[in-house]
Amino acid sequence: MTRATVQEGPSGGPSLDELLALYGTMVLIRAFDQRFATLVLKGTFSGTGHLYVGQEAVAAGVCAALGADDYVTSTHRGHGHCLAKGVDPNEMMAELFGKATGTCKGKGGSMHIADFRRGMLGANGIVGAGLPIACGAGLTAKLTRSGRVAVAFFGDGASNIGAFHESLNLAAVWKLPVVFVCENNRYGEATPVEYALSAEHVSDRAAGYRMPGMLADGQDVLDVYAKASDAVAHARAGDGPVLLECETYRYFGHFVGDQGRYRSADEVEWFRSRDCVVRCAEHLKERHGVAEKRLEEIAAEAERRLDDAVAFAESSPLPDTAQIVADVYSEVRR
Repeated sequence: MTRATVQEGPSGGPSLDELLALYGTMVLIRAFDQRFATLVLKGTFSGTGHLYVGQEAVAAGVCAALGADDYVTSTHRGHGHCLAKGVDPNEMMAELFGKATGTCKGKGGSMHIADFRRGMLGANGIVGAGLPIACGAGLTAKLTRSGRVAVAFFGDGASNIGAFHESLNLAAVWKLPVVFVCENNRYGEATPVEYALSAEHVSDRAAGYRMPGMLADGQDVLDVYAKASDAVAHARAGDGPVLLECETYRYFGHFVGDQGRYRSADEVEWFRSRDCVVRCAEHLKERHGVAEKRLEEIAAEAERRLDDAVAFAESSPLPDTAQIVADVYSEVRR
């Protein structure tokens, strides 16, 4: 998979090719999770999942600011992060099907996709558990002087758990090259952020750890990319961690099957009116003269890739039961 990595165009912003790559990443993420939801509801494989639809600009914009060897830790809602970081859709789909060709050989599933080859240190079913892991990756980068940066994605709900505060404090004390990216989609499961958050913004909490706090429009991929680029540059320069909050919205319930009755139809409609994919398409057409046909071709290519991914997953073998504990426990070395 070609990951969108943005370079500056003549005006100081991303070039047209890079904008099209960003758009393509968002379209692929949305198409992947919509296909995933269809497969779950059809009973194609066991379990459920958490859709990233509506939040695509965050994963695309942040990961475009990273290098191929930078690190990412993800969440239970992690398909978008994986795709934006360059994980192969075929291997991701095979993992969802529980097949041996999956990213974790069929043993991880939707909430535990990992691919160390691409810096994806893993999605995580435990809320906020990726934050301290990102600190570990950041410490590795600092001690080895590799110049790498670690990004920890997490939701607004995770900003209220102990690991959030412990991780920010540790990263600040040790000046680790970590960017903490809060995807504030306004709900921790069914709890509105206004009820659970003591500050006006999650990013306000950065001041308590003497690190920069930044706020981005998570439904505008260009704003996310610009803020993420500054945050990554700060961390890579050795100036310590950054807390970046991206205000976004998930269009569907907490998980596939959640009816989302805790939200009003008017609220959902208002956020859908600011859709990140549509806004990027409009920017491409109005500011760069991109034809609607070109955008349709990008969408069609995403669907073709998913057709291939499903076919790959369906034709892949199940894991060998003799390997059931392989890669699960590490060997004891004496």
